[in-house]
Amino acid sequence: MAWSLVLGNSVAPPEARALFVFGDSRVDNGNNNYLATTARANTQPYGIDYPTHRPTGRFCNGLIVPDIISEHLGAEFILPYLSPELEGEKLLLGANFASAGVGVLNDTGVQLLQIIKIYDQIGYFEQYQERVAALIGPDQTQNLVNGGLVLITLGGNDFINNYYLTPLTLRSLQYSLPDYVRYVVSEYKKILMRIYELGARRVLASGTGPMGCLPGELALRSKNGDCDPELQRAADLFNGQMIQTLSELNKEVAADVFIAVNALKMQMDFISDPQAYGFVSSKIACCGQGPYKGIGLCNTQVSTMCPDRNVYVFWDAFHTSERANRILVSQFMHGSIEYMYPMNLSTILAMDAKA
Repeated sequence: MAWSLVLGNSVAPPEARALFVFGDSRVDNGNNNYLATTARANTQPYGIDYPTHRPTGRFCNGLIVPDIISEHLGAEFILPYLSPELEGEKLLLGANFASAGVGVLNDTGVQLLQIIKIYDQIGYFEQYQERVAALIGPDQTQNLVNGGLVLITLGGNDFINNYYLTPLTLRSLQYSLPDYVRYVVSEYKKILMRIYELGARRVLASGTGPMGCLPGELALRSKNGDCDPELQRAADLFNGQMIQTLSELNKEVAADVFIAVNALKMQMDFISDPQAYGFVSSKIACCGQGPYKGIGLCNTQVSTMCPDRNVYVFWDAFHTSERANRILVSQFMHGSIEYMYPMNLSTILAMDAKA
């Protein structure tokens, strides 16, 4: 295989497969730092447990799911697509296109000002391929993308920052919850097919987590610390239909391209029984203010922070801690079909290594 820069400098093919990430704040590793938006994690104490101990734009105390997947792949962490450092050989590792606040629908997150809507993320994926083709040629670019791993995480904001944003929203007046779920899932299907058309052949697709159990939602909706039943119903409906839709998509393309990541079940395991996983709390965030530390932003000016981040499921009002993320990725790698359908990531890696 000939991999060469147009300037003649040789470009070594990456040893690990490329990783491409799309979605929302659960997987954004810093794109929003480059945008005029309120949805940013670029202040302390975000990143306190990251290798640099500085905020990076990740909505976490440390590593997020894509970082931990990269560790399992034996690869360097991929860069945010908007990072000026993403050039040359670093492009061959893949790229992260995710942007905090986005949803499946275009009207989700409009109150957050400048964010990268999902079809704009896909547009950047097309642009990425053009940039890589200028380095290594179109055929090798296609091989890189076909052999890459895609992670996409969407859905939560279409409920939290859209349908349930206020007691009455345009979407809630327009749709009953079951009809809205069907609509969002049908739009998610179109997004996944577009990513497939652009060359993705292994796509880990995640839906919502347990939205009714997030500290930010407990603070607004719970009187006794129980998860909000309406948001949990939305999560159940959405994830169930998403898993079914991915199975239909695999039949359409006649291959196991799309892997359903049941993030709801994964997180409910340690929310239901935090002590079994070494957590002291699954209701109270480590960093925040007010009830369940679920009000406002996590920052050093106004928030209190727990001394041991490893014993909290949630880092802030809406996002899991690094330790919780590590448990999630262990299920990505080794989980049964209840968690990863039709197969887990270890099985994918083993199968693809033989191909």
